[in-house]
Amino acid sequence: MAQTNPGFELRHLRYFVTLVEERNFERAAVRLGIAQPGLSQQIRSLEKIVGTLLLDRSRRGVQLTHSGETLFQEARKVLAQTEATVAAMNRSARGESGRISIGYVASAAYSGAVVGSIRDFKRDYPYVEVELQEMELRQQLQRIADGLLDFGYIRAPAPIPPGVSVQIVLREPLVAMVPAEHEFADGPIDTLARLARDTFITPRQPPEIGFHRNTLQACREAGFEPSVRAIAHDFTEIAALVGIGTGIALVPQSMSRVELPDIHYRPLRDVTATSDVAIAYRKGEGSPATKAFIVQHRKKISRPASGEIVKAPVPGEPSDTTLSALRRSPLVGSELDLSRLHEEGRKVDL
Repeated sequence: MAQTNPGFELRHLRYFVTLVEERNFERAAVRLGIAQPGLSQQIRSLEKIVGTLLLDRSRRGVQLTHSGETLFQEARKVLAQTEATVAAMNRSARGESGRISIGYVASAAYSGAVVGSIRDFKRDYPYVEVELQEMELRQQLQRIADGLLDFGYIRAPAPIPPGVSVQIVLREPLVAMVPAEHEFADGPIDTLARLARDTFITPRQPPEIGFHRNTLQACREAGFEPSVRAIAHDFTEIAALVGIGTGIALVPQSMSRVELPDIHYRPLRDVTATSDVAIAYRKGEGSPATKAFIVQHRKKISRPASGEIVKAPVPGEPSDTTLSALRRSPLVGSELDLSRLHEEGRKVDL
């Protein structure tokens, strides 16, 4: 009935519900901030719109007819739903609701960067739905560029498509993953050059990408060209291949948290090459929820390292002092515009 009459408005419902709740025209008018005669006129207009009397004027005070009681119950539901809709719209505009699709490489999850960041974000934005997808880094970057993925956690370096921004959030030292029977399984490796005769296993990546690039860089810094077999699909497969003696691998220090049979992780004293966790997203992102997620990462990156509690390092994990130094690195958190370099066909190491 109300939907067919163009004169019917939400304010009529609000005036009527307030009047019924107050049971008095004067008090209701004060609560609504209008004059009492104006309220009386609005109620009569509402009765004319719905085509029936809502108040029993033969009795003292505000008494409802049967139609008035029905309208009161339904009007409260409409107003409550309207308020909920407006609140949802405001949450969406502030980035407090919506949906974010996030890609990640498994090795980034081992570093703690993925779980910790999403946990903190969900605490502050509980109405935002987060969809996680494990995905190879090049696929992530392309899907972000194509608008099919909102955000990604990757392992640099990688060629960055135009329109995608990248920020490094963590630099991790490299360690050697060796089988149990390896000569350095239980002893220190004073220089990476001692592993020059080994075969290095990497994921199936081109030489300029991710761990393949990290391995080449570290070995070349140590003065030798490594024998590399890019045959693994992921870290689980790398670990299995190392465990059966197919070769060794250079992996991020956080990988040493994964304890597997017949696998040993050995620190490397003279390696300066690092494995970098980076976040990727579209430039000029329009989604408020994704914008809020990006802002959260920027705040974490720019947070001063001073005043941090220094504690004894846990075996297999980077120490707080190491992480503090990494956070203070001028490249950590720097936003890189790589689209022009990529268009020119130049290789870019993040």
